[in-house]
Amino acid sequence: MTLPSSQDSTDTRLELLKAWLKGHVARYALELDTLVPASSDASFRRYFRLAGKAAEGESNGTLIAVDAPPPEKCREFVQVAQLLAAADVHVPRVLEVDFEAGFMLVTDLGTASYLGALTEAQNADDPRRARALMRDALDALIRWQLTSREDVLPPFDEAFLRREMELMPEWFLGRHLGRGTDEKADEKVRGVLDRTFALLIASARAQPQVFMLRDFMPRNLMLAAEPNPVNPGVLDFQDAVYGPITYDVASLLRDAFLSWDEEFELDCFVYYWERAKKAGLPVDPDFGEFYRQIEWMGLQRHIKVLGLFCRINYRDGKPHYMKDLPRFIGYARKVAERYAPLRPFAKLLDDLEGRANEVGYTF
Repeated sequence: MTLPSSQDSTDTRLELLKAWLKGHVARYALELDTLVPASSDASFRRYFRLAGKAAEGESNGTLIAVDAPPPEKCREFVQVAQLLAAADVHVPRVLEVDFEAGFMLVTDLGTASYLGALTEAQNADDPRRARALMRDALDALIRWQLTSREDVLPPFDEAFLRREMELMPEWFLGRHLGRGTDEKADEKVRGVLDRTFALLIASARAQPQVFMLRDFMPRNLMLAAEPNPVNPGVLDFQDAVYGPITYDVASLLRDAFLSWDEEFELDCFVYYWERAKKAGLPVDPDFGEFYRQIEWMGLQRHIKVLGLFCRINYRDGKPHYMKDLPRFIGYARKVAERYAPLRPFAKLLDDLEGRANEVGYTF
């Protein structure tokens, strides 16, 4: 069937989702009148929770109905869910899917998020609790990476890396700060960006390549509950690729919503590095070089996010991500100042911050 676009037909999409769910009421004991929003994300995907059960003999619980308007990635979600489950990573089980319509019915991992638990641990000054949760997440990541093989997921190649970072000059510099990078007056800016991007791409491509989730961060991780006590439950994995081994480690610890002191970060990085080596993953044998790889990989992600959050605001009308720009500016500046080849980029950030103050924008 022909479906309306996600931009202008939210209510229509919801009615279509309900009609699709009616066909599965008997099998899963669905109670359609309990359907309520569960969450949304930076894309056009939406999630709804409703009463139901995943299998005969289960007591009534809840399931998640997913509205993922094409071209949102239902096929990829199903594929990666199978790969993660095979790696003994706790993920939603796909019960029903309509690829053409963009609807899925999946099991519910609950409402207790890693983000909430880690925030509570920070507020309570409880590093032991935070460390235990992070170690569980890093152990799950290692299990996932150990199953890596080529030609299964899309490659996170040079073009992909560059395309992500170009979001920054287009949306952060151009749209948010009103400063283009193609004009002659800004040739110096473009030069700094090009040299920085080239360094980060070379570092990423030189690393061992593994299965990579891309959004492995506390907001997408859930606290597991009985009968599956394995932490964490992992969500939002349809964008998985085959890429640098440090990417998901960096995204877990240098996140949009939480920041950690350097001692805690280093403890987690060392834990991952030692466990990964013992498991046979090809991490760099020198921790100093491994740490540099994490930092440069994180900077690539932070450059992307500066542009992405601005695009989500100006193009998609979701302004709440903008308040997290200062965190990513901080991450980026700290890394760029630490390494001599990246210091021109640190200087550029300083110049841009001055420009932002002049025109009344904030980071």
